[in-house]
Amino acid sequence: MDSLQDLLGKYSPKEPPEILAIKKYIQEHFNAPSSIGMQGETAIVITVHSASLANTLRYHVPKLRAVCNGTKKRFLFRIG
Repeated sequence: MDSLQDLLGKYSPKEPPEILAIKKYIQEHFNAPSSIGMQGETAIVITVHSASLANTLRYHVPKLRAVCNGTKKRFLFRIG
């Protein structure tokens, strides 16, 4: 029987490609950390540290959709 530590060591969570693409876009264009998550199958939640960055990202939604291969999911912006 495997121990819990062995099982967790083998587990590697796979992030959806949309999350990786958005993180890369924000890092390249704004040089800022971000936290990206999925809310079910309908929305992508983008959390950044400043309100000004969150507002600026709202203007970049068409570019973010293009980076995500034209996703139809909603983008939710949070400050945190």
